[in-house]
Amino acid sequence: MTVTTAAVSAARATAPEGAFDALRRQDPEIADVLLGETRRQATSLQLIAAENFTSPAVLAALGSPLSNKYAEGYPGARHHGGCEIVDVAERIAVDRARALFGAEHANVQPHSGSSAVLAAYAALLRPGDTVLAMGLPYGGHLTHGSPANFSGRWFDFVGYGVDPETGLIDYEEVAALAERRRPKAIVCGSICYPRHPDYEAFREIADSVGAYLIADAAHPMGLVAGGAAPSPVPHADVVCATTHKVLRGPRGGLLLCGGELAARIDRAVFPFTQGGAQMHTIAAKAVAFGEAATPGFTGYAHQVVANARVLAAGLAAEGFGVVTGGTDTHIILADPGPLGADGKAARGRLAGAGLVLDTCALPYDEARGIRLGTAALTTQGMGEAEMARIAVLFSAALRGDAGAGGEAQADVRTEVRELAGRFPPYPH
Repeated sequence: MTVTTAAVSAARATAPEGAFDALRRQDPEIADVLLGETRRQATSLQLIAAENFTSPAVLAALGSPLSNKYAEGYPGARHHGGCEIVDVAERIAVDRARALFGAEHANVQPHSGSSAVLAAYAALLRPGDTVLAMGLPYGGHLTHGSPANFSGRWFDFVGYGVDPETGLIDYEEVAALAERRRPKAIVCGSICYPRHPDYEAFREIADSVGAYLIADAAHPMGLVAGGAAPSPVPHADVVCATTHKVLRGPRGGLLLCGGELAARIDRAVFPFTQGGAQMHTIAAKAVAFGEAATPGFTGYAHQVVANARVLAAGLAAEGFGVVTGGTDTHIILADPGPLGADGKAARGRLAGAGLVLDTCALPYDEARGIRLGTAALTTQGMGEAEMARIAVLFSAALRGDAGAGGEAQADVRTEVRELAGRFPPYPH
């Protein structure tokens, strides 16, 4: 594996002092893997909507001695001794999450977004209960009723969709389904819906049938923290979130709720669905919550949205079909079909040019589209001018000809590498 001096410097910059050099001495094979991934991230453009670059401070907490501590339970009520110091870290994380999102209660222990959703279901539902959620073909998550997932095996999920013309949620359909099926809970949230859900409308529908409202806000929660998206907290009984994506923290989950459900949520996380808390990750979450409470993060969140809108408009101008005609968030869902490729083929061609993204379902279409986001590029410092250029590079990479400014695919890869080099994720 070929690595560069820049990759070694970046790896050192994002690891606790001496940690990377110790890894190279102890296990050079794994050190080479780390260097290779560092180099990949630094020489291509990361457009996966669920990814971002954490700060060196977050990474330092993740690689800290807190990973050595076992801490089943909650602060002040652990099942292991020696938790006095890690209790402080968890209390800080909880207090910062509550303040950041205006929530009465926060649980920072879920290991992932899926773990948070599982705990929410465990707290509010019983096996066999009916749940209304966005259907998987329209952007619902695996935890929203996939037959391959615990959700689809344990609960009776009813899927709602989007308007076939606009790609927007049809709230009249949601209300009609709720009235007909009388669900125990309604889930609002999606992995690829580029507009803001109407949380107030969902609350009214849930109340009309006596259902709990669960907001799966894994994607927009960082925008919420930065004031660039409406908050589900005042409307939902439980909010499930991740701490990575736009929030720019470690990979992990978060639960927010009112005081009346606090004990049920906590018991659903531990001891029902999880064991020991990952204290190094919880400390890293605390760092990220602190960063998200700063004015700089507010500016960042709004820039993420501005960048996404410019990129969506640029893709539309290049001939892509942009679902809902644009975006209000960091997410863009696009159909590359007009450029002669389905989602899977487009992802491969774009990856070859250094443009890394996902495929995703297209509403009312058997073909798959591409899902991309602007969180990581914005963290690197890119703005609207770069987004406009990236849209042109997308077209050039897919067309494979000189029709978008004269670039062949190799030329696109060269320009992508140069652009990434001007905006390194971890400057040194």
